Amino acid sequence: MCGIAGFIDPAARTEEREDAVRRMCSAMVHRGPDESGMASRGSATIGMRRLAIFDPANGHQPMVTPDGRHTLVFNGAIYNFRALQLELESLGWTFRTRCDTEVLLAALAHWGEGALGRLRGMFAFAIWDSAEESLFAARDPFGIKPLYFSRDGGRLLFASEVSALLASGAVAAEIDPVSVADYLAWLAVPAPRTIYRGILSLQP
Repeated sequence: MCGIAGFIDPAARTEEREDAVRRMCSAMVHRGPDESGMASRGSATIGMRRLAIFDPANGHQPMVTPDGRHTLVFNGAIYNFRALQLELESLGWTFRTRCDTEVLLAALAHWGEGALGRLRGMFAFAIWDSAEESLFAARDPFGIKPLYFSRDGGRLLFASEVSALLASGAVAAEIDPVSVADYLAWLAVPAPRTIYRGILSLQP
């Protein structure tokens, strides 16, 4: 299942970001009991809890490109990763693992957002570009894998669960009255809103 999390803020200290991401990942142990990982690059700290499926011994995350530019956390499965790997190898990429995470990382580094149209699977991921100081996050077209975020000025936090965002200590647990009204009327809160003010669901 896995759980991913991140904290981007150029004004925050690295220690502050890491403490928050550590709390978020701890709140998602049930999503990824096999291992955890965290990386800080520039103004970003990203982390994850992993449930190892493909190549359990070598798929540690966050995963970084050989040049150190791109750092990826990923929840899901890319079903056509073998075909993508062959295509990327023909373009000069080499691979050290047999997991879909490394193939996804190479695909995003090589094709950028254009890689999305090539992916077949269920996924939620976030990739940090250290050269551009930018984050790109996406979900599969059917929204099978969840991803929530909270943004306040130059500060952005994301996680696979709302409870993880609240565990960060950097996101307030303020109930959204509009969402409450929707829930009472329809027994659901329509995306992208959640029951909490300022916490949104990333659209598929």
